[in-house]
Amino acid sequence: MRKLVASVIKELLLLIRDWGGLAVLFIMPSILIVIVTLIQNSTFKAVGEAKMPIILVDNDKGDIAKIIERDLKSSSFFEIVSSDNGKMLTEHQARTWVSEGKFQIAIIVPAGLSKQINTRVEENVDKILEQFTGEESNQENTEVENQQKWKPQEIVIYFDPAAGQTFRNSVKNTIDKMVAEIESSKVYEIFQEKMDINVAQELSNNSLLSFKEIIAQQGKDAVIPNAVQHNVPAWSLFGIFFIIIPLASNIVKEKNSGTFIRLRTSPVSYTLILTGKIITYSLICLLQFSLMLLIGIFIFPYLGLIPFDTGNRLIEMFIIALCSGLSAIGLGILIGTIARTQEQTAPFAAILVIILAALGGVWVPTFIMPEFMQKISVLTPMNWGLSSFYDIILRNSSLLQVYPNLLFLLSFFILILWLSVFYNNKRNSI
Repeated sequence: MRKLVASVIKELLLLIRDWGGLAVLFIMPSILIVIVTLIQNSTFKAVGEAKMPIILVDNDKGDIAKIIERDLKSSSFFEIVSSDNGKMLTEHQARTWVSEGKFQIAIIVPAGLSKQINTRVEENVDKILEQFTGEESNQENTEVENQQKWKPQEIVIYFDPAAGQTFRNSVKNTIDKMVAEIESSKVYEIFQEKMDINVAQELSNNSLLSFKEIIAQQGKDAVIPNAVQHNVPAWSLFGIFFIIIPLASNIVKEKNSGTFIRLRTSPVSYTLILTGKIITYSLICLLQFSLMLLIGIFIFPYLGLIPFDTGNRLIEMFIIALCSGLSAIGLGILIGTIARTQEQTAPFAAILVIILAALGGVWVPTFIMPEFMQKISVLTPMNWGLSSFYDIILRNSSLLQVYPNLLFLLSFFILILWLSVFYNNKRNSI
């Protein structure tokens, strides 16, 4: 036991003297978690909570245009801009501003839209009522002429050239739905003039279909996902896996300085040396994770972010962090065992962690990855850890429900550690 404690103290002293390693382990993840969360939180608000300013040019001045403007203002997505310094905007000016990137959308309501739609809807209602009453119209020639003159009105939408196709389709679908509702309401209004008002009013006020949005969660105290709930566990894992760099570097330094040979010639087994490293860096991983939680809980509110809510799942989260840390420690030991110089170790370990983070869903959520990338993602240890955090924090799962991912992490650690011991014994036996 005394030898194990001495081994742990030795590893701690190596870390304390390595200022660059301490910066990688604590300062870099702390800065990243704050910066990335602030950026993603602003993006989420721009898409979901904040209203997007759009230009509305009303060349119609009729009731249809007023309904469109009212519905756009009442929408949770758009903020209407129709004038500049008290002067009404023109189509040319709106198009210029959108092309320059000042606005992403401009909607142009054509002149005569209200009059033409009202006339057309009234004609269609009259035809329907004639079929029920059996009366024949005496204005067939007039109707034919009106049909020949009728041309569908076009509401022009200008988009910023930088706007993506998905964004354009989303906006067009929203406006199409809005216009369809306006057309339906005009039909009901015309029927109100032709039929009994009470009946028509009842028809116009009753909706046949509605939507109810529910977050599919297990239990009643699950947390609704947001940028904070993603970034705290994600960048905590990123920092935990960066432990590979100082761990591998210290192993290489021991080999090159002769320290490792002196340790092997002393009455200390190689297993005890590795155990000392595993215990030391496991404590560092838990300390890292604690720092990330403290930043999410206490620092984020001062930055205008939502505080991180652990949901009374601290024990489960620390177990996941420990299992993830063990898999990172295994990788660090393997790289340090194989590498011969520190010049090889640091860049390779850094690139490996970045690749694992990209594949694991730390930077980009896995559900928006291509299908073949999603299949690759589930084979990475960082994805196992992140998925476990999601299940615990967002889906209110228990450790028994996430045990497959924890088993993968521990199996990965045991396999990598065995490879390290096997390679080390083979090399020393030559």
